[in-house]
Parts: sequence; structure tokens; C-alpha cells
Amino acid sequence: MTETLHDIAQKMVATGKGILAADESTGTIKKRFDSINTTSTEDSRRDYREMLLRTDEAMHNYISGVILYDETIRQKAQDGTPLVELIKAAGSVPGIKVDAGAKDLAGSPGEKVTEGLDGLRERFAEYHDLGARFAKWRAVIDISRGGDTSMPSHNCIHANAHALARYAALAQERGIVPIVEPEVLMDGDHDIARCEEVTTWALKELYQELYFAGVDLEGTVLKPNMIISGKLCPTQASVGEVAERTVKVLKACVPSAVPGIVFLSGGQSDVDATAHLNAMNAGYDLPWNLSFSYGRALQAAPLAAWGGDNNNWSKAQAAFLHRARMNGLAATGNWTEQVEKEAA
Repeated sequence: MTETLHDIAQKMVATGKGILAADESTGTIKKRFDSINTTSTEDSRRDYREMLLRTDEAMHNYISGVILYDETIRQKAQDGTPLVELIKAAGSVPGIKVDAGAKDLAGSPGEKVTEGLDGLRERFAEYHDLGARFAKWRAVIDISRGGDTSMPSHNCIHANAHALARYAALAQERGIVPIVEPEVLMDGDHDIARCEEVTTWALKELYQELYFAGVDLEGTVLKPNMIISGKLCPTQASVGEVAERTVKVLKACVPSAVPGIVFLSGGQSDVDATAHLNAMNAGYDLPWNLSFSYGRALQAAPLAAWGGDNNNWSKAQAAFLHRARMNGLAATGNWTEQVEKEAA
């Protein structure tokens, strides 16, 4: 089993490829569809995701894995082919989001802890039978505003790290590679130094808990935030500074046994997410493959191009291929603004 976990993890972080996060909950995908004036139904959600998965060039060349939602992993394409089989046919690894979302953390007003551990062993058994070979669990860590340093609390950092470790151990027990995602949100007015401080804390706590839980790090993938200025911070760090500080934190916190790191985009623009990833790969020699696990930063353009009309599939697929290719180049440090403009 251990060897299999290692093989899967290595496939997930293959050079020049990244992970498509298509695991939006029913509520989240409704918001996305609302933005294009499209009704969210089981069929419309299936059609949209099938469109992405049938973008053959993108899936074969730039996507190593796809994170699905409980509904999606059970769905079949319009021709009756299970969506999981479309992913596997493209040489990509099917994955599944298993957490039940962030809930209010008792004793820590304004903070969240991710739930979903109850019954998880049984759910992993079912998801494995449905074809999932990796999973995702997202923890949410917020930073207080206005210079206040009360958030995050130790309670929040520890509770989320402990839950991630318990989830990871259960995933590996079933032969499923856990993506561990401790997301420090970029929503506030904090500067990049505060993001660096909090992310360092969160990652150190995470790897301590993974060690205590007996998790095999070579059979895991880390999905962290980049070290970046808060959205509301008046001073936005440069691409170079984001890359430098992110690499510094990773070197200080992440064991070299981890096979790869796939960043979340966290609300960055499409091009910013690509540029930051590229700067890290182009400028630094690291023990891990650095790649992407983007949702909105891969999907915003194809979603707008699709617009709820399946007659627009080819236009939407072209938009998806473009963003997948740009991020594939960034994952090897070969993206440039010129390539971005020429390919657009």
C-alpha cells in the first residue's frame, strides 16, 4: 500500500502538470452559475464539468489530477461514461473532497474548524470503490484586521492541524493520498510579513500533527497558500517578493520527504496566480515539485465562455486549455508575460 501511495503522489505532482479543483459544493457552484445567469441543476453541473474533462489536450498535457465533489464522482457523461472514467482515460488521477466545511470553532469567536471526520473511514471505502485515489481536506485560518493579532488563536491553528492529521491517516489507511490544505486567507488588510508569520506557524503545527498521527509524508501532497499581501492591504507585494517569501517559508517548514506542493490560488487573479508560481520555479532550486491546484484561476475564463450554453463548448474548452497551458509552463518556470499575451 505504501508503494502505491507514493506512486499516486508522484503522479499528482508530475512535472509540468497540476490539479484541477472541480470540487465546488452545490452552493458554491450555484454562485458561479448565478454569475453567468445559468440555473444550477444536476444536468447543468454535469454538462459544465464534462466540458472541462473532455478538453483532451489540457487534460492529457497539463492536468495530473481532478478533485471532484460527492455528486460529481457519481455522475455519468451525456453518453453514459462515468466522469471518473473520462479522468482516468486522460491519464489523470481522480480525487474527492471529503471535508464537511468550516464551522464555528467553540471558544474562539470568529474562527473556524473544518468538520467531517465522523464516518470518514466508511466514506473513504466507498470513494475508493468509486475510483478516487486522492482526497482533499481544507482548513481555513483567518487573520484579524486592523493590526489586531488575536486571530488566529492557538486553538484554531491546533484544532485544524489535528483534524488534517486525523483525516490524512484515515485516507492512507484506505490507500488514498491525502492533500492537506491549511489555507491562510488573503481576505484581510494584513501585510505580507503577517501572512508569512501565520503561515509558518500553521505549517509547523501541521507537520508536527502529521508526525504524531503516523502519516507517511511521501504519500501526501501539500496544498498551501502563497505568502501574499492581504487583499485590503494598501501595499501589495511584488511577484518577486511573493516568490521569495513563499520559498523561505516552505524551506523552513516542509520536510523534503513531501513529494510535491500544489498551491491554491486563494482569490488571486488568473495571471497573478500563474506569475507567482512561475517566479518560484524559475528562480529557486527546491527539493519539491511546485505546481498548482487551482479552482477559480483555471475555471473563471471557461465558465464565462460557456455561459450555460453547450453550443459554446469549443470556445470554453479553448479558454480552459489556455489557462491550463499557462500554468503548466509556470510549473516548470517557463511562463512569460509575452507567452501569455501571444497565446491569449
